[in-house]
Amino acid sequence: MERVILNVEGMSCDHCVKAVEGNVGALKGISSVKVNLKGATVDVEFNTQVVSLDEIKESIEDQGYDVK
Repeated sequence: MERVILNVEGMSCDHCVKAVEGNVGALKGISSVKVNLKGATVDVEFNTQVVSLDEIKESIEDQGYDVK
């Protein structure tokens, strides 16, 4: 398992939290995903043999947010 904390811009409300957590959490290989709205971060724990960091970032960006 690998854990990464991504800086994400554009999240501003509970809907944003649910969208990111729901879409990232639906990816195979994700064991946990937690959005920190105030800190503008997404904490993700995942299996690198099942899902890549790029796929996680793409899932967040597909929701309209910017991963920095």
